[in-house]
Amino acid sequence: MSNRKLHPATLAVRAQMERSAQMEHSAPLYLTSSFAFESAENMRAAFADEIEANIYSRYSNPNVDEFANKMALLEKAEAGFAVASGMAAVSMSFFALLKAGDHLLCCRSMFGGTNTVVTKFLPRFGIEYTLVPADDLSAWEAAIRPNTRMIYLETPTNPQLELIDLEAVGRLARKHGIIYNVDNCFATPVLQTPVDFGADLVIHSATKWLDGQGRVLGGVVVGKKELIHDIYLFCRNTGPALSPFNSWVLSKSLETLDVRIQRHSENALAVARHFENHPKLKWVKYPFLSSHPQYEIAIKQMKAGGGIVCFELSGGLESGRKFMDALELLSLTPNLGDSRSIASHPASTTHSKVPPADQLAVGITPGLIRISVGLEHVDDIIYDIQQALEQA
Repeated sequence: MSNRKLHPATLAVRAQMERSAQMEHSAPLYLTSSFAFESAENMRAAFADEIEANIYSRYSNPNVDEFANKMALLEKAEAGFAVASGMAAVSMSFFALLKAGDHLLCCRSMFGGTNTVVTKFLPRFGIEYTLVPADDLSAWEAAIRPNTRMIYLETPTNPQLELIDLEAVGRLARKHGIIYNVDNCFATPVLQTPVDFGADLVIHSATKWLDGQGRVLGGVVVGKKELIHDIYLFCRNTGPALSPFNSWVLSKSLETLDVRIQRHSENALAVARHFENHPKLKWVKYPFLSSHPQYEIAIKQMKAGGGIVCFELSGGLESGRKFMDALELLSLTPNLGDSRSIASHPASTTHSKVPPADQLAVGITPGLIRISVGLEHVDDIIYDIQQALEQA
């Protein structure tokens, strides 16, 4: 379309691999483990990186490349690489770029699986870490050491929905020459693009909002070309490959991401407002509620609040169990970002491997409930939560 700059929502629909001689309208599936060569010389040149060619689907595949390239476009990044799951994306961004003696600086509030990788596995390889409060920028700078190689954060955080000032941390990373790595899973590129605030890498669990229907696992890292190349080389040799089929599903899912996230956000805001002053709840948290502690940060760097609402039941663990068991419409599953609304209890599921004291330090209490607000009619979602609260 000449030199016209297309809107990201249009890119999500229209960006795809070149058509084959069959002139297909939708991208075909390349369900193959390897690719053939016309000559021994072409095969040698491909392995020597002298020519660009698909060799083996652990290295690259047209479907995987299409999904990763589309995500790079949406996140305004130079390049991307897709892997088998969100945790593979997180882990590969660490292990490909950090070495023994390096120091990783992280927000204390983060997904339970990421916490386990950082606190249990990285030290086995001689990589040090420091966890700092998400909302204390002075603590971030005070924790930087001469060997600090990377800053890693989530915003909004999982599950407490804490907001971190991306621009302020970006300035800090540039000042000290540190890789700036942001998990943008909860916001998606529809609501927030961390590259605009200085991020060098952006990570997603594609299993969540990017797929949006609870079908497939996937992960993706986008960012600066030289960093993505290092991640690619590491993954090419260690093998966390994303399947072509899952890639095809995820690439098609991106075509509806914009409209889905708008509806998720509208429904979630309505749910949060409805229950904000409910007598059985100690508090309700949602980024676009004015009562959110970091509301000003949310409206500065996000276009809407996303699809997650969390609240704390006054009765603690026992009330939480009764609430979950009383739900009729909402699903009980540890996933999120589905078209169907989901309720989960982080302390006993996604963050159960985090020590209880550490859970409490980041606000994961026994009564905390995380709601992934789906695409059902909002009145039905509210009714189910209301009737479950009455029984809790």
